[in-house]
Amino acid sequence: MIDLHNHLLPGIDDGAPDLQASLALARMAEEEGITHLVCTPHIHPGRYDNTPQTIDAARQRFVAALAESGSTLQVAAAAEVRFGLELMQGIQRDRVPFLGEWEGRKVLLLEFPHGEIPFGAEKLTQWLIERGILPMIAHPERNKGVMRTPTRLKAFIDQGCLLQVTASSLTGHFGDNARQIAETLLLQGGVTILASDAHNLDRRPPRLRQAVEAAERLIGAQRATDLVMVNPWKIAWRHFE
Repeated sequence: MIDLHNHLLPGIDDGAPDLQASLALARMAEEEGITHLVCTPHIHPGRYDNTPQTIDAARQRFVAALAESGSTLQVAAAAEVRFGLELMQGIQRDRVPFLGEWEGRKVLLLEFPHGEIPFGAEKLTQWLIERGILPMIAHPERNKGVMRTPTRLKAFIDQGCLLQVTASSLTGHFGDNARQIAETLLLQGGVTILASDAHNLDRRPPRLRQAVEAAERLIGAQRATDLVMVNPWKIAWRHFE
């Protein structure tokens, strides 16, 4: 399986605090059946001021430690980028790493504030689309604004935005509301990928398998497999050439 949203890089956001934690998470990911990771540390101005350079430096440390440990896990890196005007500046200055490509357009993993979908957010996503950048909205089922008003996502889906659902939402880890929204999105065919959004071993582990089994019960084995193998590879394969 291929995990395109996780926080396994050491010491650069609220995920793995150090290399030892990164390696422990990597071992769990491999046991889960994950073979490829695109690590996506936060770019959140004023909180996590990461750049392509700081992210790549952390990735290189992680990759070297994995090789020394004998791991065969394949690791690339992008970012989970916070919604805001700074994002436009980052795009214009070429300071935003992309998750990959989808049908000829670059894919950006976009995070909205957890408590809401900001008013007028569709204008920013449209601005990105007009520049050949396709937003993939991170964990929409966990957004409190979407929980209050699930139809809030419709404008983004109509624009062509991609959706990434957190695997553990399907298994109820984030509560019934998030699970129900995730299930509805799956049944509607709106989900592009499932990803772990892993941060740590206990509360936010790199788990995908149980979510795939839950997805199979809803949409069948082939479509569930697409969410963790076919679609992620279609997006990210260039990272692993």
